[in-house]
Amino acid sequence: PVEEDGRLHDARLRENFIERIFVMHRWHELNAKRKTLSSLMHFHARHKYVLMAHCPATLKELGTMLAQGKPRAPAELHRAYFERFIGALAKIATIKKNTNVLHHLMGYFKQNLDKEEKTELKDLIAGYHAELLPLIVPVTLVNHYARKYKPLYLRDQIYLQPHPLELMLRNHV
Repeated sequence: PVEEDGRLHDARLRENFIERIFVMHRWHELNAKRKTLSSLMHFHARHKYVLMAHCPATLKELGTMLAQGKPRAPAELHRAYFERFIGALAKIATIKKNTNVLHHLMGYFKQNLDKEEKTELKDLIAGYHAELLPLIVPVTLVNHYARKYKPLYLRDQIYLQPHPLELMLRNHV
């Protein structure tokens, strides 16, 4: 990831830049091990909602690439995958796309939440969508429900904590 230092004063550009740095770290960790289709699929699954927030079309394309990945050499598949993956993350996650992700995440709790909890989460998502609340507010509640109800698929989702909270990147409205 590369960004001009003057552009880092823009909160969304700064967050995108730092998010890509942490993605690169996870990518390097993945590539320090033996390259396999299975490990790449696990990486993809963990980053599903990150990709959805940046570029849903690439999420779908990469899913197809992995589904058809058996005939390709693992090193070639990794290279082709990462080229498209990092290109997608260069696109800024928008409020509309983040709202879509939040609604998808809310679906994991539809059987668990009572009417008041559903309303509260919907209201927080709507507040974020209307630019009245920072992204961290609905994400924090989703994280709370993920810890409480423990849906397996959300346990490893990078979207819920793409970087250390101390960086306070999702706090801007």
